[in-house]
Amino acid sequence: MSVTRVVVVEDAARMPDLLGSGDGVLREVERAFPAVDILVRGNRITLSGDQDDVDAATSAVEELRDVLGAGVPLTPEVARESVRMLRATGASSPGTPATAVAERPAGVLSRSILSTRGRTIRPKTQGQAAYVHAMDSHTITFGIGPAGTGKTYLAMAQAVAALQSKRVNRIVLTRPAVEAGERLGFLPGSLSEKIDPYLRPLYDALHDMVDPESIPRLMEAGTIEVAPLAYMRGRTLNDAFVILDEAQNTTREQMKMFLTRLGFGTTMVVTGDVTQVDLPGGTKSGLRAASEILTGVEDIAFCHLGAEDVVRHRLVSDIITAYARNDEKDQARTKRPTGQKRRFDKEEQR
Repeated sequence: MSVTRVVVVEDAARMPDLLGSGDGVLREVERAFPAVDILVRGNRITLSGDQDDVDAATSAVEELRDVLGAGVPLTPEVARESVRMLRATGASSPGTPATAVAERPAGVLSRSILSTRGRTIRPKTQGQAAYVHAMDSHTITFGIGPAGTGKTYLAMAQAVAALQSKRVNRIVLTRPAVEAGERLGFLPGSLSEKIDPYLRPLYDALHDMVDPESIPRLMEAGTIEVAPLAYMRGRTLNDAFVILDEAQNTTREQMKMFLTRLGFGTTMVVTGDVTQVDLPGGTKSGLRAASEILTGVEDIAFCHLGAEDVVRHRLVSDIITAYARNDEKDQARTKRPTGQKRRFDKEEQR
């Protein structure tokens, strides 16, 4: 049955923001609901087509209006994620109460983690929102997922927010010094210059959230510490926010050593991607081992992010999905039916 719905935006001045730059947000809605005709005139958005499709598209437009009203700038990426979340939670009809679904996009995407240097850092997907919630409510959180899902970036934002609110006295950032398969050889310079290339991703995230001019002072005072994992041995870390990055490149023993550094008043976040292990062949990843050993332990959370949580270029998500699909095919090829082969000697054959 063909129906028509109208969404009215009370503040007509917000229409350009709702439609997006170059109507990019509107185009994303049209791409998600190709069977729905969408017409914009003044502050009214008219949607026509099959009832089920129109109801779903109307719900998406109304949700984007609420997301914008919550202070979140709309982009095609935000629109795409809002539609995906609505479909995942089953909110397909306009006017569906928030309690009827798991969580509405407006509630997820408007959460503020950290406001710094003129911008606000927020989770951009439902998976990221669950990850942030886990860091807020658990002493140790494992963030496991592919590149671009914001594992390290969101952990860093949580750490800076905790330091600013004086919930912790310092931030400790660490990662194993393992090459990504290139065999770089001996690096010149002092010890800090040798390890700097391995820790550069942590510095990059830190510079996004803290005034770069204040970082040397904070590091000199010990308020922010960036060090290779080997420097954690023998220490007890109290009243700190500790992040272990690239944890897939730890051994089982290194992971155990790191986790047992936990002191009072400390929050730990461990991030990594189990599909990008750079350890020598035959060495089991400490991150993979920890997920098998510690699952179910109280106050330890495991958050698994996927391709749908990637917030880099859209192609990154497609690349991750394509590689995962190829890995599944390779595993299927290597699996051969096994059967028992019985060997007979010459006498038995006679």
